[in-house]
Amino acid sequence: MNAAEPDQILEDEARLQLNQDGSLRHLLTLRGLDRSLLVEMLDDAERYLTPPGELPAHSKALTGRTVANLFFEPSTRTRASFDLAGKRLGADVLNLDVNTSSRKKGESILDTIYTLEAMRCDIMVVRDASAGVPAYIARHVKDHVSILNAGESDVSHPTQGLLDLLTIRRHKGSFGNLVVSIVGDIRHSRVARSTGWGLNTLGVGELRLVSPPAMAPDPGEMPFARLCDDLDKGLAGADVVMALRIQRERISDLEGIPGTEEYFSTYGVSHERMKLARPDAIVMHPGPMNRGIEIEGGLADSRQSVITEQVANGVAVRMAVLERVVKSLGAR
Repeated sequence: MNAAEPDQILEDEARLQLNQDGSLRHLLTLRGLDRSLLVEMLDDAERYLTPPGELPAHSKALTGRTVANLFFEPSTRTRASFDLAGKRLGADVLNLDVNTSSRKKGESILDTIYTLEAMRCDIMVVRDASAGVPAYIARHVKDHVSILNAGESDVSHPTQGLLDLLTIRRHKGSFGNLVVSIVGDIRHSRVARSTGWGLNTLGVGELRLVSPPAMAPDPGEMPFARLCDDLDKGLAGADVVMALRIQRERISDLEGIPGTEEYFSTYGVSHERMKLARPDAIVMHPGPMNRGIEIEGGLADSRQSVITEQVANGVAVRMAVLERVVKSLGAR
């Protein structure tokens, strides 16, 4: 495979997402989506946010539709929020248990998809540990079916990227003057890639990717970002700090990966380290958190933390995306 092929694959996936009229058919990646569409999706999600203590927003936008959640990789937050999002929009929601699915018994993934199509599933939400699976499925489904990527290997997690963008926008407004620092295992993080590309599209002032050298992305993978292996420099003057966990399940060679204590002392985001950031900086984490490794427990629970807001925003974002692809059904 030559160096140009991965970029070509991503460009093909970006085109696959859209109908001829530009409406969203599938959501596979944030890379390649234009700024206006990202802003529209964030605006749509805002409509589904309600203050804490009030009843959550509901709609009948998906009444009569069926959403199938196909999680071939473990998930808590993403699966639960897609489940709630579909139900709050009035959809019938089917959660496929990977431990008892026919794929576990040897059935091909396309046979599983064709079975669900026959059951009149309109939207399939897919998480898989292998790269390329959501796009592969999207290329084979019938015209009346939409595919949403709920996490793809270390490649992409577009709804997580959107909820991160929404959280930042609600606290900081515009992106142009912001310094955003993402700290941790960048190399193996689909969150860093989706959020990073989304920030770039929305014109972030500066994006810093801070990690040990063994966890840094390949040079040129996100050419708009500044790579840094010094946490103090990476946090200096930052408006937004996002900590990432070490993706040990995706790391085949642990050489160069710091141990727990060494990692926290060198790259752990703490109250003390946050003094280097701007006084009104917010702290984020996509979860699950490893307290005392990539983030100090007290900081995760502090006033600077917007981690639980990210979770709440995730349901709103997924409601907005589900509603959008259903609206595009008539445009195909």
